[in-house]
Amino acid sequence: MTLSTVLLLQVIAHVLSDFYFQTDQSVAEKLKHGAKSKSLYKHIAITFALSWLLSFSPDFVFNALIIAVTHYFIDLLKPRVQKIKSIGNYAFFIDQAMHIVVILLVTDLRFAGNNQPIFSINPQALQAILIYLIALKPTNIIIKEVFKTYQIETPQTDDLPNAGKLIGSLERILIITLSIAGRLEAVGFLIAAKSILRYKDTDNLKTEYVLIGTLLSFGIATILSLWFMYF
Repeated sequence: MTLSTVLLLQVIAHVLSDFYFQTDQSVAEKLKHGAKSKSLYKHIAITFALSWLLSFSPDFVFNALIIAVTHYFIDLLKPRVQKIKSIGNYAFFIDQAMHIVVILLVTDLRFAGNNQPIFSINPQALQAILIYLIALKPTNIIIKEVFKTYQIETPQTDDLPNAGKLIGSLERILIITLSIAGRLEAVGFLIAAKSILRYKDTDNLKTEYVLIGTLLSFGIATILSLWFMYF
């Protein structure tokens, strides 16, 4: 198994553990209680298990252990970063950057070319899986954190709860799928269609909020599509 394949697997493991196997309630509980939080230890156990299992190699157990232990200390550090006035608003992005850097360093440092996986894996398929995983819940959280960073308040609205998240997820999946399929004209039609649907909205605050969210959503989907097609 090549180093790039192992890295893809480990980033998938991280995305699953940090976004899909955590709820908003468990994250809040971790931030509030720190080292006394039961959710923290459950999260670290899941992080270790996914890291090891998705390596598809028994020899990766030490790598997974290092990743899990460092994940523990980084998560404990996050509340302290949030209290620092100059960088507190960027705590989420700092936290995620530190996790990814650790994964890159630990995997590269301890990678052994003679580690034999249980079965062969297609790197392009892994890349596609990772891209679609990022396009769903993680991107919704990233957009929310960007709003929080720039202190953009959510306007009061009678819209269906969570409808915006679902619409954003669906549009990103469509953009990525259409881009990979080479149907860029359909992507342009999708953007135009959404713009027309929102054009009649007379609430300036809500319009600006939706516009920022849409641009972020489309931008992330475009970057993910380009990553798959050209890297």
